Amino acid sequence: MTPTPSNLPSVEFVLPFYGDPDYLVEAVGSIRAQSDPEWRLTVLDDCYPDPAASAAVGDGDPRITVVRHPANIGLNRNFQASLDVATADYVVFMGGDDRLLPGYVARMRETARRTGADMIQPGVEVIDEHGAPHLPLVDRVKRLLRPSHRDVRVHSGQRASVRLLTGNWTTFPAIAWRREVAQAIGFRPGYDIVVDLALLLDVLADRGTLAVDPAVTFEYRRHSASVSSVQAESGTRFDEEAAFLDLMARDYRRRGWHVAAAAAKLRVTPRLHALLARHRRRPLARPDALS
Repeated sequence: MTPTPSNLPSVEFVLPFYGDPDYLVEAVGSIRAQSDPEWRLTVLDDCYPDPAASAAVGDGDPRITVVRHPANIGLNRNFQASLDVATADYVVFMGGDDRLLPGYVARMRETARRTGADMIQPGVEVIDEHGAPHLPLVDRVKRLLRPSHRDVRVHSGQRASVRLLTGNWTTFPAIAWRREVAQAIGFRPGYDIVVDLALLLDVLADRGTLAVDPAVTFEYRRHSASVSSVQAESGTRFDEEAAFLDLMARDYRRRGWHVAAAAAKLRVTPRLHALLARHRRRPLARPDALS
């Protein structure tokens, strides 16, 4: 591995773990394979039933720390714990089933140096449970909504917020967050599904900036066992989204961001997503009813 300049911003991965141990090994392996070796990783094991699952990924690497909670604290609190332990300039809340491409750290540090952005969203490829390229409808829509440009561009303010409210095109586990900004705001308690969107919007409302890099350096695994997929099937995802966006609409009206308030109240993409999910859950009377 080639040494990189020490004056570039530092990057730290904090991985809140409760899931498939094989995916965890793969995720940590992709961090170890970075072309830029200047990274740190903390795995926060949320009391997964097999304690050996997370312990095995440390393997004596001084850059890796494994912390196991004595009891399960749940998704939201584990994300906040992940934010609390971070010390680097930028922190990435990587998923235990996702993978980095080898240039992620190098590209992220250079983009942070160039832009000084509070949040950096890299290019993302979606993969399935087997690691093969995968592009279901939700990710095709995200691709359409994502800002399109050939080089890194920085977005901010009400305009960026409206774009996210129309449809959250970001990929939360891929984003690098300026640690001091994220820690000053924190994750909103009580949310599991919209915890990422809430922090994005809160940072933007606090005059924060979002850099979008078209270069693909992250692989996001989309599979049926994920929290968002399970809650979409049950319908609880959409209840949480609706309550959160109603709250944001009121906040934006008080702020004077009336376009953002209207976008939060309208919530076009979440409504369409809920409609499609209800259609998938609806039983068919007979196979020949389709024509």
